[in-house]
Amino acid sequence: MTATFQGKVVLVTGAAAGLGRVSALAFAREGAKVVVADIDAEGGQQTVQMIKEAGGEAIFVKVDVTKEAEVQAMVEKAIETYGRLDCAHNNVGVEELMTPLTECTEGQWDRILNVNLKSVWLCMKYEIPYMVKQGGGAIVNMSSSVGLNSAPQLPSYCAAKHGVNGLTKSAALEFARAGIRVNSICPGGMRGTPMYNRITAFTPELITKAAEIVPLGRDAEPEEVANAVLWLCSDAASMITGLPLSVDGGLVLK
Repeated sequence: MTATFQGKVVLVTGAAAGLGRVSALAFAREGAKVVVADIDAEGGQQTVQMIKEAGGEAIFVKVDVTKEAEVQAMVEKAIETYGRLDCAHNNVGVEELMTPLTECTEGQWDRILNVNLKSVWLCMKYEIPYMVKQGGGAIVNMSSSVGLNSAPQLPSYCAAKHGVNGLTKSAALEFARAGIRVNSICPGGMRGTPMYNRITAFTPELITKAAEIVPLGRDAEPEEVANAVLWLCSDAASMITGLPLSVDGGLVLK
């Protein structure tokens, strides 16, 4: 990774575990001051400790990203602590177990859309004004390979992830002249993350199936996806905005 974030302030939501933790650690290694945000206080504090033990700088903010007041307070804490906000990885997400569309409940629909889509809108709503004031910034939102194609029996998840990509493109157009780049990341399976472990515990055949259906023959490591997040936030991607970037071993091609 050639990108450097020395002197930059980066906010990562869902950073108590999984891709969020890996992303936060990667930003810190590249010199960023990291705001680690999550509803899981114990895991979030562990991420902060890992960053500090490696010589980095970070704070933890407890937040439910589906609650507007808490998202606003999260961003204000970042500004209060570090004085600016250069990058954000809006990473929080939750899986949907396969459910026929006609059996999806209203509660299930609302939960998936709130966590996976509403949270991205709320985060950008409060991140972007500070980026506008300072003359620019970069945001990467968490989508999915099914936000580019689709899958059966995942009605709310597919809707949410397509929504993230549409929201990302809308924000990219609206704030391009303010120097703010907004992109989304679209991974397939990521080995070892809590979400992956829950899904494969319920459907273990997905582990071996990846070797058959993913053109590169395997699911991603979280570090591989984090590398793409850092690149999109870096000056190396200075002419890229509104992009839903596939990091799925070619799965989107099928």
